[in-house]
Amino acid sequence: MNRRLLQASLLAFSLAAAPAFAADAKGYASVNGKAIPKVRADALIAGQMAQGQPDSEDLRKAVKEELIRREVLAQEAQKKGIDKKPEVQGQLDLARQGVLVGAYLNDYMRGHPVTDAAIQKEYEVIKTALGNKEYKARHVLVENEADAKSIIEKLGKGEKFEDLAKQSKDPGSKDRGGDLGWSTPASYVKPFADAMVQLEKGKYTTAPVKSDFGWHVIQLEDSRELKAPGLDEVKPQLMQRLQQQMVEKHIMDLRAKAKVE
Repeated sequence: MNRRLLQASLLAFSLAAAPAFAADAKGYASVNGKAIPKVRADALIAGQMAQGQPDSEDLRKAVKEELIRREVLAQEAQKKGIDKKPEVQGQLDLARQGVLVGAYLNDYMRGHPVTDAAIQKEYEVIKTALGNKEYKARHVLVENEADAKSIIEKLGKGEKFEDLAKQSKDPGSKDRGGDLGWSTPASYVKPFADAMVQLEKGKYTTAPVKSDFGWHVIQLEDSRELKAPGLDEVKPQLMQRLQQQMVEKHIMDLRAKAKVE
């Protein structure tokens, strides 16, 4: 069974929240008399740990060396006045702003967790939209109705669908005999889906089907029951989807309230 259908309909979204560290005025190291703040090391270590690297003495030594090298290069850049260049200042401003935005959104999501009830509701909505059957179809997509009628006529004379599909303007299926694989009706535009579900196994549309993409001739190879993955299997993706929707709505609300001139 195609258990990736429900997952494929979900949007990916994640913001990894880094552990918070209290500011420490004590320097982590010193380069040419200038102290490297410990919070800078904490942030870099947290970033490595968030990527799955365990905390260790070797990690902390590597982080210390990396921060020293960065400080050496930063000091040289300042000596040359590179930090005063407008384009560099702009990049620094954007980097700082990006950190603030990420921290704010992480904080917002922690304060507005997605509930199990909301996840269950979203799961049911998507399951309903997908339906309980999936279909294996072929099609030929052409520019105009006359070409589609010509293909139907040739099918009636015994020509093979796979051969006629070579003239399709759908690059994703023309070299596979028009094969679209297994999909639910929700995966297609409505005129295509409506025509496809009316077909009997092995039959093709005897009238061209018009969509925004052009004119289709559709053949149904088979259909079967759709077994959607269980809620537990897709819960992380559903949570990400709902988080994305929540954050996007929050951003749009703030945007609407902002005075922009």
